[in-house]
Amino acid sequence: MARPGLVKGMPGLEVPVPPDRKKALQLFSKSLCIRFKSPELLNLSLTHRSASNESGLANNERLEFLGDAILGAVSSSLLYSKFPGKNEGELAKIKAVVVSEEILSGLALELRIDKLLILGKGEELSGGRTKKAILADALEALIGALYLDSGFKAAGDFIRPLMEKEIEKALNEHSARDYKSLLQELTQRLYRNYPVYRLVKRSGPEHERLFWIELTVNGKNYGPCTGRSKKAAEQEAAKLACGELENLV
Repeated sequence: MARPGLVKGMPGLEVPVPPDRKKALQLFSKSLCIRFKSPELLNLSLTHRSASNESGLANNERLEFLGDAILGAVSSSLLYSKFPGKNEGELAKIKAVVVSEEILSGLALELRIDKLLILGKGEELSGGRTKKAILADALEALIGALYLDSGFKAAGDFIRPLMEKEIEKALNEHSARDYKSLLQELTQRLYRNYPVYRLVKRSGPEHERLFWIELTVNGKNYGPCTGRSKKAAEQEAAKLACGELENLV
């Protein structure tokens, strides 16, 4: 059910969407099996603040705030129903993985949200269409816009198959966990800050290079841990920290 009371007078909806853009948005919506009564609202959800800064356009940050809450509610409800035997801590850990920036940005790319983003010139030149934070935020904004346009059921119907797929991946014992993303979610929840990675040293010849990474979380150091690449070493350090912090959730 549409919620026009929440949309009325919303900044960004008073500017008509050009015909070519409207057609592209219609094709995009069709590819996602969703329908927007307001193309202006959909367009707003894909407008990054960099475009707002340069042209005065409204941006998607408020929609992102709303979409984050809707995504969290639907994901929590799905996990609650799907796993009656799991306790709060176990459910929270799964949720932290599936709604992480890493996962959401990957989903945004799969849905081809990157192709329709409206970015400022500077952000465009700096590769904004591939930045995980921008992609994840745009997906959340899209969810918020769909909720305002068509109601909670439509938003839930869109979210559930995406999250069900990611939940299965998270539970698959053979799939590698992204400990860096999980750690970021944990540190945000527990301490309201971010983990800090530091390269301690490199060792070995070029073809057998070994990286040593130390990790700091809320003043506590973990590691150093090693890997054949900086990313691999960071994952090992994050895995070490997650093993301790997951018990605090």
